[in-house]
Amino acid sequence: MATHTHHHDHSGHSHDHHDHGHGHGHSHAPKDFNRAFAVGVALNTGFVIVEAVYGFLANSLALLADAGHNLGDVLGLLMAWGAAVLVKRRPTARRTYGLKRSSILASLFNAVLLLVAVGMILWEAVQRLARPEPVAELTVIWVAAIGIAINTATALMFLRGGKDDINIRGAFLHMAADAAVSLGVVIAAVAVMFTGWLWLDPAVSIVIALVITWSTWSLLSASVNLALDAVPANIDPQKIDAYFAALPGVTEVHDLHIWAMSTTEVALTAHLVRPGAGLDDELLGRVCHDMQETFGIGHVTVQVEQGDPNHACRLAPAEVV
Repeated sequence: MATHTHHHDHSGHSHDHHDHGHGHGHSHAPKDFNRAFAVGVALNTGFVIVEAVYGFLANSLALLADAGHNLGDVLGLLMAWGAAVLVKRRPTARRTYGLKRSSILASLFNAVLLLVAVGMILWEAVQRLARPEPVAELTVIWVAAIGIAINTATALMFLRGGKDDINIRGAFLHMAADAAVSLGVVIAAVAVMFTGWLWLDPAVSIVIALVITWSTWSLLSASVNLALDAVPANIDPQKIDAYFAALPGVTEVHDLHIWAMSTTEVALTAHLVRPGAGLDDELLGRVCHDMQETFGIGHVTVQVEQGDPNHACRLAPAEVV
């Protein structure tokens, strides 16, 4: 005989309510970051226009390339924002999880977008190394300085959410990378003014591109892992296995799966062998409560089995998924 339980949040709301992570500091992305996204998109769109105009007037390929890079980041921000909103959508008969996974897809796309931007910067820099051109440095310095201010301010708005939500971390990395690019543009322009070495401009952008690649790689690998239903990095599956094995009457734990429903919410399923035990809602309630409080897992489904050898669970072997 098997019983299933879907965890209903212990605050009395059903599990599609986002009351995840009591005491774990999990960010509630849609509620907290709407303003940050709106401000970030508005400021950066305005800056892209300013940068493109002045890049053209100052004959600065660096500024024009940066404007293109910033335009990509506005798209990235819009994507992260859209995902943060879609995650709140209620489940339907066809999409029983709602659209929670859209935040994982957005962080994955954001990482890819950043790496594409890096490729464009590197391509541009190599061209410039071959044919350095004179640039109106003072204009470049002022415009890039505005970029540093705007991107740093926007990045700081996302800073506190990045620890718990890689979708927000993607937005933060985009803005931080932009600030770094603008800072590099300023340093290069100042150095060119004093030394006349035109090759410094593309050389600095190559260094920046490598720094962005290094910081984006962890976002990309984390996003790919979540997209492939890996156990989220902040959860130790062995501890959860040990927790289930230690429950009263449980002789075996198998078919344990832990995966991310969104970038902030986690689901779990497990089979527990409990010989001679009947229905035990109190135990199931305790399991759901402990999973939420201790591990931050808000959607738990447990199947309890008697362990009858004549009706062995075909999912019991470790290699069977």
